[in-house]
Amino acid sequence: MKKLSLLAIIIISSIQFVSGQGLGGPGQIKDDGRFAASTKQLNQFFRRFNAEESEDGLTRYHNGDEMYHNRELRIKYVNLLFDNETSNITKSLKQEFIDHVTAENYPQYLSFHRENWFAEVSSVFTFKGKRTNVTLFMEIQQEGLGFEWVIKEVAFDGFKPYFDKKEGKEKPFLHPLSHELGFMNLRKALQDNDTPESYTSDGYKPDYLTLFLYEIKSGNMKFETVNGVKFHFFQIGDWYFEVSQFNRPGFNTGWLISNLTKVADAEEKEAILNYIYDQK
Repeated sequence: MKKLSLLAIIIISSIQFVSGQGLGGPGQIKDDGRFAASTKQLNQFFRRFNAEESEDGLTRYHNGDEMYHNRELRIKYVNLLFDNETSNITKSLKQEFIDHVTAENYPQYLSFHRENWFAEVSSVFTFKGKRTNVTLFMEIQQEGLGFEWVIKEVAFDGFKPYFDKKEGKEKPFLHPLSHELGFMNLRKALQDNDTPESYTSDGYKPDYLTLFLYEIKSGNMKFETVNGVKFHFFQIGDWYFEVSQFNRPGFNTGWLISNLTKVADAEEKEAILNYIYDQK
């Protein structure tokens, strides 16, 4: 676990959460409006979504303050937290979402320390001497009196060919009377067959994270850098959205909602997660 946490620290330290737009010299801010409009850090995305900071970003609001979770401020903020230049989110879906999270009778907020959100880290590793892309899925968990980022899932194309389980008539199998032979036919199944995954149960899923850690501990997999990060949220009831960072001219920059969809039930949520984890 110590190696896993250390890897998480190394990866997170490689991520540039601050875009740097509007920055001048030391101690100076050249602000033409873009700096205040840009959601420069993910933590700021949380604060703006919940209406926990002023419009200029200079004042934090806390429980008990007049403007804390102010509905009118939230409506204005959440409107600004969408990618309006490249995403395919319709105006009607966006408005439905805003109405949902800012409802007077049951407003919904985001929490950094609550579950149902995670990071997708597109990274580069050297695997057996060759640079390759590896996607890490990371989440926040409590550790002692604080919190830490940990690796929950891994997506790596290099592992997939080893678990290409055949189906139907092409799938080898162990005869249902194998027990009468003391299962001695396992020798032929496991030594003379290059698809031992064929003899696993229908619900078998390979544990890529364990393989990933094994390759790191064996010295075959070495971390190089991070190419990009985005975040996935299921904290709002009946909704899923994705947050990505946009560094570009104009006011619609920083960490913004880049994908949004309604989630009808647990089955739909599972389908979205399988797609994200590349387990299609």
